[in-house]
Amino acid sequence: MAHSENLITTVSTKGQITLPKTIRQRREWETGTRLIVEETPEGVLLKQIPAFAPTSPDDVFGMLPFSDDPKTLEEMGAGVLAEARRRHDRD
Repeated sequence: MAHSENLITTVSTKGQITLPKTIRQRREWETGTRLIVEETPEGVLLKQIPAFAPTSPDDVFGMLPFSDDPKTLEEMGAGVLAEARRRHDRD
């Protein structure tokens, strides 16, 4: 997504800058978008903060309460098959 256009902005007395509209639109950065500011040897890099922090299964395993007996592999397979059939019949 390299663009060769040179756009200019100015640092305000409060240390703020306004990103050119074309960049905001291209990146789909709406009002309130949070950005990470990273200093690099070439200058300053702006990156959008992800909506959700990266997680692994270990981070979230067991988060939802479950009070019934665990399902067997056969019961889980039957549930997946029933849902696949339900979705197929719906379409």
